[in-house]
Amino acid sequence: MEAGKAVLVALRRIIQATDLNAKLLARQTELTTSQILVLQLLEGDMQMTIGDIAKQVNLNQATVTAIIDRLEERKFVERHRGREDRRKVYVSLSAIGREALEQAPRLLQSIFLDNFGKLADWEQTSVLSAVERIAHLMNAAYLDASPVLDIGPVDRSAQKAKGAAPAASKS
Repeated sequence: MEAGKAVLVALRRIIQATDLNAKLLARQTELTTSQILVLQLLEGDMQMTIGDIAKQVNLNQATVTAIIDRLEERKFVERHRGREDRRKVYVSLSAIGREALEQAPRLLQSIFLDNFGKLADWEQTSVLSAVERIAHLMNAAYLDASPVLDIGPVDRSAQKAKGAAPAASKS
């Protein structure tokens, strides 16, 4: 097989693996990859502001607000005002959210990061360079993206509720 076609096949496999993992998550937890990431982040820190969450998961604040809204509707997270500064609103993981996390399958990006971290430094640099070059070759280097392996909108539940068609996402 021609090298260019072999690269396209490998890319397609990555897209399929991402899609299958997102579908598994949705089937088992009714959560998106981004929602799981937020829950995992809150599991580590007892409480965080939406701005802090947005920085940690590398999503914009409006997207994180929508994610938190959906999670709060399902009672996975709770919002509360700060004790010292009542203007600040903090988000924390609820017992229901903790239980959902325990039952969630492992995220594909966690598996990738574990395996990638086991590579030698030179190999990590080589993989990064090749993938960045592929993004450039596909005219995708300019796209704003977060390190979330997911297909479709980051907060699909918001679009589903509005009956909107899926749109391109920054994930």
